[in-house]
Amino acid sequence: MTTREYDVVVVGAGTAGCYAAATVAREGYDVALLERKPEEEGGHIACGDALKGASSFPDAIPKSQIEPAMTNTGVDHGRFEIPQEDTVLEIPVPGELAVIDRWEYGKAVIEGARDAGAEIHFDTLVKDVRQADDGTVTGVRAMRTGDPVDYEAEMVIDGAGALSILQDNVDFDGSTFDTNVSYSQFCSAYREIVTVDEPVEWSDALVFKPTERAAGYLWYFPRTDTEINAGLGFQMNEEPMHLVEDLKRDLRNREEFDGATVEDKLGAALPTRRPYDSAVAPGFLAAGDAAGLVNPTTGGGIGGAAYSGQYAGEQAVAAIEDGDVGEDTLWEYNKRVMDHFGARFATLDVYNIFVTAYDIDDLMGMLAALPAEKIAEGLYAGETDIGLWLKLKTAVKSVGHWGTIYDLYETKQLAERVLDHYEDYPDSREGFADWQIRRDEILDDVYETTGADPKY
Repeated sequence: MTTREYDVVVVGAGTAGCYAAATVAREGYDVALLERKPEEEGGHIACGDALKGASSFPDAIPKSQIEPAMTNTGVDHGRFEIPQEDTVLEIPVPGELAVIDRWEYGKAVIEGARDAGAEIHFDTLVKDVRQADDGTVTGVRAMRTGDPVDYEAEMVIDGAGALSILQDNVDFDGSTFDTNVSYSQFCSAYREIVTVDEPVEWSDALVFKPTERAAGYLWYFPRTDTEINAGLGFQMNEEPMHLVEDLKRDLRNREEFDGATVEDKLGAALPTRRPYDSAVAPGFLAAGDAAGLVNPTTGGGIGGAAYSGQYAGEQAVAAIEDGDVGEDTLWEYNKRVMDHFGARFATLDVYNIFVTAYDIDDLMGMLAALPAEKIAEGLYAGETDIGLWLKLKTAVKSVGHWGTIYDLYETKQLAERVLDHYEDYPDSREGFADWQIRRDEILDDVYETTGADPKY
């Protein structure tokens, strides 16, 4: 067996892993970025391709390096189709939007990590972790092009995605790392790249459409006016959906896709849950999907992965320079993530819980009655406010759905409590256990109010 030594080993050459590796390498440290795919497939993953906040990416990889992969920067709103109500909502989306070619983007961020000085090891399948007697993670064991390799490191960063194999193999006893993780907190998704001859009229919008059950949605995201990312997903706490067949059926019923050709088919799992309560353990940090850092209402995760990857890289460097890779030193990573976007994602998960408890027709009727701009605020910010006049107009439009709307109002109050609580995330692990107890009390109220089955 070959043994190789690095300051930091990063597992997974997705967005989180590439930004983490680039951050570490730019500080002059030796970092190996391990990717299970061969080089020619690097960066090729299933994704909706929509990128929110395209103007404010972290700087570990220059934005100029990924801009060529932004194939449609003219998108400025969401288009929510509600067949049950014969309604289409045009929903403004705050911040800069873009639709990308995800494979080109994936290759660009890998190249960005390499340019920063990271070693990229393709065809490398991680099989296990190295762990000292005191629980500190000290590296990983892998098969590289069929040969066993031991990677020793002072820090390991997990960017291996949803339901990461690393987390199955680390003994987290005695650490705060969140192990309250199960498949039911994730989404199964499938997408195709569809090409049409004539431009679609909605090339400036992200198109959403509910599936037959409340726990999923279809999407049509235009990479260009003739190349569309078409897909759907459902939450895995529901009965399984036949993803491919359901998508094909919807495509057949849309006249804009007559004669379309399909270029690429991929599936994936992604978290539709709150961020991990703690994503640190001695010698170990998790970032991106591997730490649940995805908007649980939309599935958007590129921005969260990029920032968490950079934050993880910066924290790994700080720990190495301090000569201490223990949890207390790494805790600042948790705090930065929660302060930046983790609190908002945790708040949005309350609404995610809400929709699993209601009939799809009731939800769509209620949605059609709500002001579009307020829906946008709720989807992306986790909170919104409706003035008296809008309340009156909404009340008139929503006759027949008042019970559901009242439950949503009650859920909104609880979501605001969650936001306040996460904004008070502890500065150190000393207050962590009490913080979790108080959070769980709020969630008990969420489940009681919504009638949803607990997923945590």
